[in-house]
Amino acid sequence: MTMKERIIHMILFEAIALAMFVPLAMLATGNGAGSMTALSVMLSLIAMVWNFIYNWGFDCCFGDERLARTFAMRLAHGAGFELGMIVTSFPIIMWMLNLDFLTVLLMDIGAVTFFFFYAIIFNWAYDLIRARRMASAANT
Repeated sequence: MTMKERIIHMILFEAIALAMFVPLAMLATGNGAGSMTALSVMLSLIAMVWNFIYNWGFDCCFGDERLARTFAMRLAHGAGFELGMIVTSFPIIMWMLNLDFLTVLLMDIGAVTFFFFYAIIFNWAYDLIRARRMASAANT
């Protein structure tokens, strides 16, 4: 992927995630829209930086042919990304929501589960759409 494509990928991923995650987080925690949006945006900014670094490194290690990735490779990709997010998100969630370790652990498990499946589905769909657009551009 080009630098421009990586930036578009990252922004689309986070924008769609925020639109889905903030309402779910409000329901799960009972916190208001303001605090959940602030937390989600902060985590989203961290995720964008991590997304860029992680996906660039993953492509360097496993090749840039994204459609050739197996389902197992996509699962490993998602798990590695989420592990990195846990390391960074855990202390931020505890601090911003002023919650205890166990409560944040349970919340983080729920968030990681959501984002694990969301990331796999999003990336697979993105790769398919990108391949079609590239094929269409090549035919014109």
